[in-house]
Amino acid sequence: MFKPVRSRNPLLRLNPPQVLAAGFLVMILAGSGLLCLPAASASGQSMAYLDAVFMAASATCVTGLSVVNPGVDLTTFGQLVLIGLVQIGGLGFMTVATLIALVFRRRITFRERLILQETLSQSSTEGIIRLIRKVLVYAIVIESVGAILLFARFSFEMPLGQAAYFGAFHSISIFNNAGFDLFGAIEGRAGSLIHYVDDPFINLIAMPMILLGGIGFIVIADLLAFPKKRKLSLHSKVVLSMTGALVIVGAIVIFVFEFNNPATLKPLDLSGKTFASFFQSVTSRSAGLATLDVGALRQATQFFIVIMMFIGAAPGSAGGGIKVTTFAILIGAVLAMIRGRQDIVFFRYRIAQDRVYKAITFSLLSFLLIVVAAMILSVTENYSFLGILFETTSAYATAGISMGLTSQLTPFGQFLIIVLMFVGRLGPITLAFTLTPKMDKEPFRYPEGKVTIG
Repeated sequence: MFKPVRSRNPLLRLNPPQVLAAGFLVMILAGSGLLCLPAASASGQSMAYLDAVFMAASATCVTGLSVVNPGVDLTTFGQLVLIGLVQIGGLGFMTVATLIALVFRRRITFRERLILQETLSQSSTEGIIRLIRKVLVYAIVIESVGAILLFARFSFEMPLGQAAYFGAFHSISIFNNAGFDLFGAIEGRAGSLIHYVDDPFINLIAMPMILLGGIGFIVIADLLAFPKKRKLSLHSKVVLSMTGALVIVGAIVIFVFEFNNPATLKPLDLSGKTFASFFQSVTSRSAGLATLDVGALRQATQFFIVIMMFIGAAPGSAGGGIKVTTFAILIGAVLAMIRGRQDIVFFRYRIAQDRVYKAITFSLLSFLLIVVAAMILSVTENYSFLGILFETTSAYATAGISMGLTSQLTPFGQFLIIVLMFVGRLGPITLAFTLTPKMDKEPFRYPEGKVTIG
């Protein structure tokens, strides 16, 4: 599918997936080097290198899992490094590099357009530079509006300078679905957004920002063009319908399971229960933030969140998982089989068979990676299996939610979670193309055989 470019320069021989993998790896190593500096640590001493690599990988892969408390253990410099990695990782390093090239009026080569096509999960290079410009504008506008609104809310409970800093940091973190927070710096304050569980203002700012970051720039561009075009692409229709269905179903499940749980929803009034249920449903698929104590949820709810994290966000977004479009194709395949139909049809469009194969392959590979990693960690880590499964799914799906295992991981456990975050951000199929780039078409086909199913 991707053929290496012949060149004397080894860097130019890399195909687009290999460039993406190498780029993310370089970002992680550079970020870990900066986080290892004494200036990045509140203690004034260098952070342990494995901890620095973990934090850099979590930020670059916009995951949000932390082995240190960013609000307590990092200086302002360390926090800026962390959120800088989140911003670049969320937009994609090639997107950022292209924007810099456009500022300096450098020509974007066809090969670079192919890499951008892979970065943004596009089917072709047509209009890719226009989309890149739109990506920058959307990100700046959404994050700026979010920062101003959060500043307005935080200014009631902290100095104006700190409120502005907190507003900007958390706006970037929320929109990029990263899940890092600085509230550990406030004495007596719980982590994440637990303090704002029933705060309408914070909920109504954070949830739309998470959703906008999770549906992807392609869908945002489609929505903004809707008043003029009066139509949406099939991709946007599938993403929006599946996202809406998952949010509503997730909120209902969490509301029902946790309604009488004294550690989560029971102490809240009806509006608080509703806000908490919807927020946890929205954030579970990729954002990493929480207004409820995840460790205090019932096991049924925790397992349900594992499923939501596995499904993830939309292609071309900052979120991870197998993606809502993949999940939609799987559901469509099941329904088509039950109805005795040969084709999967969405909004009067037939889904190509190669897309169905890709969805099944991607889902199965993701499932196997998570299961194998969970089995290995159940041997090396002293923790409940559900907690381990939750952590591995969160890492692979770059969701960033934790039941508390992250801070207790052994060095080997940290390394395995780093690998899962890296693979999850790239995707197992992209990684497969990176390792085995040649996909030669078979010169012949074998005769058809039949195997009994069921």
